[in-house]
Amino acid sequence: MTPIPERPAAIPRPVLGDPRAVPVIGTDADLPPLPAHRLAPGFLRERLALAEGRVPHLPGDGVWVGWGPDRDPTSAGVLVPLRQDPQGLQVLLTRRTEHLRHHAGQISFPGGRSEPGDADAVATALREAQEEIGLDPALSEVLGRMPVYTTVTRFQVTPVVALLPDALNLRPDPAEVAEVFQVPLAFLMNPAHHRRHQVTVEGQVRRFLSMPWLSPDGREYFIWGATAAMLRNLYHLLAD
Repeated sequence: MTPIPERPAAIPRPVLGDPRAVPVIGTDADLPPLPAHRLAPGFLRERLALAEGRVPHLPGDGVWVGWGPDRDPTSAGVLVPLRQDPQGLQVLLTRRTEHLRHHAGQISFPGGRSEPGDADAVATALREAQEEIGLDPALSEVLGRMPVYTTVTRFQVTPVVALLPDALNLRPDPAEVAEVFQVPLAFLMNPAHHRRHQVTVEGQVRRFLSMPWLSPDGREYFIWGATAAMLRNLYHLLAD
């Protein structure tokens, strides 16, 4: 994703610390997991066709007092890539490199800010995915767009859901992406795996979701923040 610019030096940035250490105040196991038929490409395509103008379940991160409302909104697009697999759809995610100035090591969708040459959010998402992970845009069957999600940094992000073939030859940009990995869509669409966190930072209450994933080879991935929130919005889009 295109790096987020620094704020003016006069405004200190609130420090959250390691999000994995923030207390878990609950899960959403009371909500049902999505059945298999709602995780099929045809059902996703139908629901996404109705998503335009819909108010998302989680509209954004909120704002920090003293930072956010005075910034002009910036349009952005991210790709939510769903790889077809005999075991069910898999969500492709990236882990950012540790040396980046912003969001180092975090889990995210490929994407970033819109550029003047982008026709729309779909073009932005496809371009960024090609730049970040080497995904040929011709391999992406766009199923639709989700409602806009606004980050604490005033990025207005349009998630673009796309269906990819099983066989892929990705070429991640080593300057931005440490690795590309996949998580079963069925796992992410089960609210029992959605953990709710809360912490007070500089007098302000911060709440966020996480969806920790332990891969079959034993690697741990902490999916949280805007990425987790957009996945939760996808859950509600498919569940309602």
